[in-house]
Amino acid sequence: MKVLKFGGSSVGNAERIRIVRKIIGREQLPLVVVVSAFQGVTDSLKNISELAASHNAGYRKELKEMIAMHGKVSSELLSGKALDRARAATDQVFSELAETLNGLFLLRELSKYSRDKVLSAGERLSSSIVSAFLDNCALLDARELIRTDDNYGNANVDFALTNSLIRKKIKNRKKLILVPGFIASTWKNETTTLGRGGSDYTAAIIAAALNADMLEIWTDTDGFMTADPKKVEKAYAIDSLTYSEAIELSHFGAKVIFTPTLRPVYKKLIPVTIKNTFNPESQGTLISDKIRTDGRSPIKGISSIDHIDLVTLQGPSMVGVTGTSMRLFGSLARRNINIILITQASSEYSITFAINPPETKKAVESITQEFEKEITFRKELKILVEKDLSIIAIVGEKMKNTPGVSATLFRSLGRNGINVVATAQGSSELNISVVIKTENLKKALNVIHDGFFLSRYKELYLFIAGTGFVGSCLLNQLLKQNDLLLSEHNLKINLLGIANSRQMIIGNQHLPLEGWRERLENEGEKSDIDSFISRMTKLNLRNSVFIDCTANDRVAGTYAEILKNYVSVVTASKIACSSEYCYYHELKSLASERGIRFMYETTVGAGLPIIKTINDLVVSGDRVIRIEAVLSGTLNFIFNTLSPDMPLSKTIRMAKERGISEPDPRIDLSGTDVVRKILILAREAGYTIDLEDVTVQKLLPDKCFEGSLESFYDKVREYDEEFEERRKILVSQNKKWRFYASLDQGKARVELITVDSSHPTFDLEGSNNIVLLTTERYRELPMVIKGYGAGADVTAAGVFADIMRVVNV
Repeated sequence: MKVLKFGGSSVGNAERIRIVRKIIGREQLPLVVVVSAFQGVTDSLKNISELAASHNAGYRKELKEMIAMHGKVSSELLSGKALDRARAATDQVFSELAETLNGLFLLRELSKYSRDKVLSAGERLSSSIVSAFLDNCALLDARELIRTDDNYGNANVDFALTNSLIRKKIKNRKKLILVPGFIASTWKNETTTLGRGGSDYTAAIIAAALNADMLEIWTDTDGFMTADPKKVEKAYAIDSLTYSEAIELSHFGAKVIFTPTLRPVYKKLIPVTIKNTFNPESQGTLISDKIRTDGRSPIKGISSIDHIDLVTLQGPSMVGVTGTSMRLFGSLARRNINIILITQASSEYSITFAINPPETKKAVESITQEFEKEITFRKELKILVEKDLSIIAIVGEKMKNTPGVSATLFRSLGRNGINVVATAQGSSELNISVVIKTENLKKALNVIHDGFFLSRYKELYLFIAGTGFVGSCLLNQLLKQNDLLLSEHNLKINLLGIANSRQMIIGNQHLPLEGWRERLENEGEKSDIDSFISRMTKLNLRNSVFIDCTANDRVAGTYAEILKNYVSVVTASKIACSSEYCYYHELKSLASERGIRFMYETTVGAGLPIIKTINDLVVSGDRVIRIEAVLSGTLNFIFNTLSPDMPLSKTIRMAKERGISEPDPRIDLSGTDVVRKILILAREAGYTIDLEDVTVQKLLPDKCFEGSLESFYDKVREYDEEFEERRKILVSQNKKWRFYASLDQGKARVELITVDSSHPTFDLEGSNNIVLLTTERYRELPMVIKGYGAGADVTAAGVFADIMRVVNV
């Protein structure tokens, strides 16, 4: 025999009830079906009763609407005698309900007894209609089957009497039986209710009494989920759980099943399946006594309680004093205050517990009364209350004896800037619970979900500043690789913000990688980098990355604030890393302290692995003695392009138009770009130097760099002939210009030199760079890194690679 329970969402309207009949039609008899009230009806009844008790005649209007709704469902499902029977039954319920509500209206009082009487109408109405719609169905009143005490609103079941009644009335019936859930009665036949999720409980009580083969709970989800799908988009249905795992997940907020539901079936080891009424072919979640694992993770699921208060009793008079805990929790029990979580310091200096916020005031009063002497007179104890908190619990039988579970949990939270206020773990190792700020709940659930490999893919949230050559190329590369990253590397790229000097667009809605430019132009607002950064950090998303494709001082100045908010930074801009040493050091320290990434490989050599190579040498114990390099792809392109038909001024314009130079080519021609690069490499090699420590020999006189960019081109034109004459002389000598950067024992220098064919930089073509590293290990023959060192495509590719390194941190 099976027992099937259908919740309010499953019987929400006529169409859904037709689906329920199809599901029932597949089953063999005998069969017991338990139904809840129609969706939303219990809440409406609660509201109507409160209106009536407050002497508000508006309750009559809501009652009429409820009568009309049930009449409509009956008319859509039934006809003839079946409709007449259903109407007679519902009319009787509504007549009793109207009488009760009128009494509440006159007395202006709503007792728990009266509330149960009103709320019971929901299941009585739905069961009358659904039973009439099912073929050969017998309707039994749950109040004749389940006996309870008179604790109205959350009545306690008398199992000995209840089991006897159920077996007597159902055991030998070889047909379809339908029972309303949620309701019961006392031995005086007074109506009671079984509390939140009571229809689940009704079904479990009947299943246990009849020793059923299976209890099926039909709802509107595919079963227990790995996390709340409203908060974790990647949550998916769990195939199987043990009773203990299901009870823990339910206790800590999973609303799929009412926690007491599992107690009766747990005792009898009756398996429970959670199924989706609207996706009946889905496997659902099987709850049994068998531990099953898919091998993906030691935990089965993550559950959360959104709003709790944390109450702490602390003080020296607790240390070594027997009975303090008994007094504390005894005082709370006398006031019927439910404790969700308990944690105690090993020093016995404090005890902390979590409760629902509406009970906090009552709890503080109870504790104050119990410990009046210690708190008021001796001043040895005090009560602390922390609000706006949430609990997250990770649950799984396989956690026991699995090393590293706690480390993964706390590392996932710590890397994303989520502070743990309190934690608790039982000796059974079935769950680990943490208390965090409610504002971090969604972010925390997602990072934990990712951290335990419960997600089928990892997500990265990108915020890009700069849509010039490099920024545009990066967005195009992300678009081309997007599908491959998801299919081959289980990485989903989410673009949430774009900004340039004119416009910006940012929000929690993903921006398309295709058509981003049109969205920015049509929907963007006036650009404000401070607002952009503020809104990015307020989104509070895990795995967020800010990408700087600008050459803007103001943007570079925001890095510290970004890193403080646990957002990784990837930059192609040299400004921050070549600014004051203290700022450079602060940025690296912030990234290290917060377990995030500050990536800037492309600041020197575009996509060449120069910085990473130096880092690897230093970390492995080598010491960089000397660096010699051609680091300006722009100047190298200019020197290699100069010809009688391509003078200096024209070549500079070409470099800018092709995206080889900086947006302002004066940065390249003044030597500033190369100075910044050798400064960065010196710092990466372990030398503490600043810009003023670098000796610079400029390519052009200072007067060329005064004024606007257009005036710069005009002034450079005056030197076209001079450079052409000098170039011819070099060609005749088989020599070339190279703008050379060097670092020797901590002394940096940048200058224009001429080289012959014996020099390692002589054959550099186009915008190529070359770096020679002389170290303790590479003293005789320097390590050489050579390749494209400028250009939007290769720089964007280097930024892309840095983004991938953020993912793999």
